Formats: sequence, structure tokens, C-alpha cells
Amino acid sequence: MKKNADTQMNRRKFIARTSAALVLPMLVPGCAVGRGRASRPSNRINIGVVGWGMQGPSNTKNFLSLDACRVVAACDLDKNALQDAVDTVNQQYGNKDCAAYHDYKEMMAREDLDAVMLAVPDNWHEIISTHAASQGLDIYGEKPLAKTIHEQQRIVRAVEKHGRIWQTGSWQRSGSTFRKAAEIVRNGLIGKVTRVEVGLPSGHYDFKGTGPELKAKLAAYPEFANDFTKILPGTPAWDIAVTAPPPELDYETWIGPARMEPYIKQRVHMDWRWNYNTGGGQLLDWVGHHLDIAHWGLGFDRNGPSEIEGQGEFPAREALWNTCTKYRIEMKYPDDILITMAGGHNDIKSGTKWIGTDGWVWVDRSGFAASNPEWKKYKNLPDDQAKIRIYEYPNNESVNHWQNFLDCIKSRKETVAPVQTAHHSATPGHLGLISMLTGRKIRWSVQHEKIIDDAEASKLLTREYRAPYRMT
Repeated sequence: MKKNADTQMNRRKFIARTSAALVLPMLVPGCAVGRGRASRPSNRINIGVVGWGMQGPSNTKNFLSLDACRVVAACDLDKNALQDAVDTVNQQYGNKDCAAYHDYKEMMAREDLDAVMLAVPDNWHEIISTHAASQGLDIYGEKPLAKTIHEQQRIVRAVEKHGRIWQTGSWQRSGSTFRKAAEIVRNGLIGKVTRVEVGLPSGHYDFKGTGPELKAKLAAYPEFANDFTKILPGTPAWDIAVTAPPPELDYETWIGPARMEPYIKQRVHMDWRWNYNTGGGQLLDWVGHHLDIAHWGLGFDRNGPSEIEGQGEFPAREALWNTCTKYRIEMKYPDDILITMAGGHNDIKSGTKWIGTDGWVWVDRSGFAASNPEWKKYKNLPDDQAKIRIYEYPNNESVNHWQNFLDCIKSRKETVAPVQTAHHSATPGHLGLISMLTGRKIRWSVQHEKIIDDAEASKLLTREYRAPYRMT
């Protein structure tokens, strides 16, 4: 007989409290994870996916390729996207078992669910992540960790409180070239690091491909058609861009805790990241990749800068796309290490470059280079040079980022990109943006996670939530 709702809720609270109290939560015999759900003969991890935009499909397809898990449910606020998600899962398994959900809370209440993959706009990260943790679910979440530093702190606390396994979509950490570069630095082969250059993308990009549609409508206004940053409220171009939300999208819920704004197609799926109401632009989109790798090589996964000073070029605040188009952020780190993080500056090459007293090493998705050409020949740093291994991989080999998450769900060991790391990797991006918006240097206490002696800047560590939404 099915248990009543009160019994189920009490059981979930008991499981969450129990797992949080243990350093290594005990696994229930015959069950894939430590949540205490009904045991399954297959011993597979059941996953629900939330968000089917840009990262959602790719993450889900990676999980679908792995035997250790089973995608059993999908959730999205767009009916068309949701149907595509369900069809993709069912086609992979050759059945019609994938359940469709409009409400993520309803999906997360399933007793057979072990973990979730979250790929939603930044403005929803905190609410959904903390709820998933409270439900005893392990989480694969995207970067940046959240819309603000305050929200990131809440996610970290929730994951730690409920003893959850977290993997961030900073998948470069699972790439052998990035790991090799980071281990070269960590093992002192370039001497004392004095400077790091982190190159990120700049400008905007029409990921969803809706730009041509709007440009065609603006044919009579070429000055707007070729530059969405010039489309402002009160212009004829704005009136053309604003339309009613399509019937398949629950736009009211999609906006969620963010400020309510008129529906504009070019501000929604995938391209929400170019509007500060819902995203963080190229800076926050990429800080969890290349600066994350910089931290990895320096051993700063739980550290950060003490001083941050940034300069950037911004469209008008009300513009259709309003995120920073070009930026340069100078940061002072422990041991007198200076990190420059920039987008749109030719002197800072894309990727991560560590510069030391005895050499340098650079890595990007496009390649690897170093002052010592022998290093390029290595697949992995040889054991006789690697006194420090930065993560415990089997046979020193990097593994699939999604497989690492599943392995850690079973072992209850920390993933290669845990929640605390995601927090510290994204924090400099948030602080750099705050510095640019206030026009002054920010002093940051890493220990207390507070801006020092700047009340105005400190207000930007958080944001207002639109009623009835609230931080958990």
C-alpha cells in the first residue's frame, strides 16, 4: 500500500538528517545510493533532469550513455522542450517510461529518484539546488554556481547540511590536458608562480539562433537590427521585439524570482545569459571554466583574491542585451600572485596561462603549450615528477565527468568539481562584476566571505527576489 504524504516526508527528513551526520554516509544494501529509497535489482542510479536548453541535452545524453544510471524523468517549463527531452530519453531506452514534469518539486518527490541534473537559467539556481539537497538528492549542477555570491553561500550550506554529492559542470577538470597542465604547476615545475592570465570570451552570441527572425522584423530600422544592445524601451525596435509569450512556455514561472520583464524571444532560451536579470554574461558563463582551472593549478580551490579591480564596457542597463561586452579584471591572490582575467583584450589569450620564475604553461580547449617542449609530449605527468596528484583518478587517468559523478554517488567521495570549489571558482567573477559596476577596487575577506568597508558594493552580494519566491 502506498505510504501517505506525511509518512513519506518524515522518512525523507530522517534520511537527510542521518546522511548529514555521517562523514561517509552508509549505503543501504542493494540500493544504488545512500538516500534510503527502495532497492533496485539493477543497482542503477535513477536520475531526473531539470532544464532542456543548451547544457541540459548534452548533459543528459552523456548520462544516457552510461550503464551505471537510468534517466527516469524530465522537467521543463516549455512543453516543446519537455517533449523533446522525453522523446530523447525514450528513444535511447526503446520504451516510453520517461515521466514528464512541469513542476520540479513534483519530480523531486519521487521515491525512486537518487539524483538530479540541473541546467536552468542562473536566476533559478539557488532555489532549485537547495530544494534538491533538502530532498536528499545528489546534484549535478551547472556553472556559475548561482546568480549572486549570497545565493552560492546558501547552496554550499544546503549541500553540506544534507550530506549531498555535488558535481559542477566544470568538465574541463575531467580533461587530461587540463589536469596535466595543473599538475605541472602544482608540482613546481615552473617555479614560483608570479602571474596568471585567464582569457575568456567577450561580446554576445546568438546561441538559440533567433537573431535573424528579429533582424528581419527590424529591416526598416537597420541601426537596431545589427546591434541588439541598442534596442531600448521607448524605441520602435523595442516595441517590435516585445511579444506575448508563446502558449507552450510558462513565462511567469520561467522568470521566477527575477524581476518581471516583458517577454522577448531573444532573452529567453539559451540567450537569457545576455540579460543581467537572469544571467551573468560571458564573464560569469566562463569563469567556472578557465579561472576554475587557474585555481586548480594553484591549489586555490578553497581560496580567492583579496583585491579585485575591474574595468568593462557595458550597454545601457535597459538594453535588450545588456551584459558586459569587454572586460579586464586584475586580482591579487595569496603569495603575491597576480591574476588577470579578461575578455576582448588581445594581449590575454583564451584559456589559462601560469607564469613562474622557471617557466610557463598554457592550456585551452584548443591546445597546450609550455616553456619546456617535453611537457607537450606527456599524456600524463610522469610519476617521478608528480609528487602531487590533484585528484585521485584510477591509474592517474582522467575519467568521464558524468561517470565521476556517478562513481562518487556510490562511494560518497568528493567529486572532481564539488560545490565548495564551484563557489570559490565563480566568486572572483561576481566580485569583478561588482568592481566594474561600482567603478572601484573591491577588498575581499576570503575567510569571512565579505566585502571590506564598502556598504554600497556589499549590497550587490545579493539581490531582491520577486514575490512569492524567496531564498530558502
